[in-house]
Amino acid sequence: MATKPMTPPPLQGPTAKEKKYDRQLRLWAASGQQALEEAHILLLNSSPGVVGVETLKNLILPGIGNYTIVDEEDVAEEDLGINFFLTDDSLGKPRANETCKYLTELNPDVNGYPVQRSIHTFLEDPHALDKYSLILFIASPKQSSKDLNTVSQHCLQNSIPLFYIHSIGLFSHFSVQLPDAFPIVDTHPDPVSTQDLRLLQPWPELQAFMKTKTSDLEALSDHDHSHVPYLILLLHFLEEWKSSHDGNPPSEYKEKKEFKAFIESKARRNNPEGGEENFDEAAAAVLKSLNKPSLPSGLADIFAEATHRKPQTDPANFWLVAAAISAFHTDSGALPLPGALPDMKAQSHDYIQLQNIYKTKARRDIEEITKRIRTMEMILERETPVENKEIEAFCKGAAFVKLIRGKQLLLDLNAIPPDRAKSLADNLLQDDDSCTLPIYIAFLAYDATCADYIASQTQQSHPHPKIQDPQRRHDLSLAFLKMHAETVITKIFNAAENRIDNHTQKQEVLERVEPVLGEIARAEGGELHNLSALLGGMVAQEVIKVVTKQYVPVDNTCVFDGIASRSGVFRI
Repeated sequence: MATKPMTPPPLQGPTAKEKKYDRQLRLWAASGQQALEEAHILLLNSSPGVVGVETLKNLILPGIGNYTIVDEEDVAEEDLGINFFLTDDSLGKPRANETCKYLTELNPDVNGYPVQRSIHTFLEDPHALDKYSLILFIASPKQSSKDLNTVSQHCLQNSIPLFYIHSIGLFSHFSVQLPDAFPIVDTHPDPVSTQDLRLLQPWPELQAFMKTKTSDLEALSDHDHSHVPYLILLLHFLEEWKSSHDGNPPSEYKEKKEFKAFIESKARRNNPEGGEENFDEAAAAVLKSLNKPSLPSGLADIFAEATHRKPQTDPANFWLVAAAISAFHTDSGALPLPGALPDMKAQSHDYIQLQNIYKTKARRDIEEITKRIRTMEMILERETPVENKEIEAFCKGAAFVKLIRGKQLLLDLNAIPPDRAKSLADNLLQDDDSCTLPIYIAFLAYDATCADYIASQTQQSHPHPKIQDPQRRHDLSLAFLKMHAETVITKIFNAAENRIDNHTQKQEVLERVEPVLGEIARAEGGELHNLSALLGGMVAQEVIKVVTKQYVPVDNTCVFDGIASRSGVFRI
């Protein structure tokens, strides 16, 4: 009886979520998407805060899991002109509720929670911030420096990232307060820079393959000769070079140039192409591929700290894996092999065999490191083991792992650490008109001015009425801003061990800050939607980096000049 032909099972297509987030999954993969969906972002807002709303917009679209908006105000007329997530029907209604309603329409998979309370009242609950994975604090003339300090301290103690954001007129700024040790394993380096071919430390399988393919190199046909993988050619000719150079590979630039010329001389030229592409590839790879393996300074610091940390008191997976890879490096003299191969001229079966040799070695290195980790876990009696995929990711990108040392927001100008003050002073004294640091100084002065105003209003039984004349209001505001800017500059340079030598230098710095102060006074704390939308995109990009722990986020201050259309990043 003849058997019926079996119908093959239907191919499993992408899920609805994979279709929806297809492009971003190519950037941060399923692990990054999962991290986004598990995050809960808190927006603390006491002003129109368009920049915060625009930031949330750019987080809701890629699928952040949850967000909460704390805002005590009702929608006013001025909100309708700058906040595109409000309508005329929103007038007089709670701003947090209305904004949440329209933001959530962007992505039904995202949950939004409005809280109509002042930031100060919200923070009276000691557990108010416990459930949030990242906090956005929008600067406002109404904000209390005590509230900002409360949030900053909570984030430091609980290792929660905090973003502090200004957007006034044509200038904007944000500072990122990360935990003291913020590791990033998947930094997404340039694929070319991640190639580790290990040509100066070949292992037995690679050596054996090289000998097989080059045992009678000169007798190969023109076709086979022109398809020997360039890695194999390099290994083969290295053996010849070392035999006449006391067993040493070419190390100096001059020697590498000689070795390159030696390889080029071995190519066959009596063919229609006038040369061989694989030999050209081998010659081109000499300078970048024949380097002794070295440990990046940042990774060396991580290894040193991992070795000296006590895992019993800090069981973070990152440090456990780092300690295992450090021990592996000490024993083998090299990091685990990534296992990736560049494209090259070769016959398919040779390239596949070479790929398998590299992948097998990479897997073997991972297995050895995993055994070390499992041993440490048994000694420490850890209940939750490090996942294999986490170990594999660390091993493959070990040379590019980044550890960011987070710093607290610069809140108390009377107690600026000398190193941070020196960094600020050095940048401010540079004779560079394109430097954007004066924008940051102007915002420090703005915060100090607002704090003084709030304090004076609190002390008065009858708060001062708003000055009606716009020009007088502008002049008075600018005068206070200049006064506080001069104080800020003096405090910074005093903390940097009196680096300002005379009144002239102080005036030069102040003159560079004054144009920004003028714009802040003109804007009266107001936002321009286009600038806030731009900054919202910039902040959201950094938030995604922090939440997914992929790519390298800003460390730690970014300013944007909307007049000159340029930005600057400073570690302060």
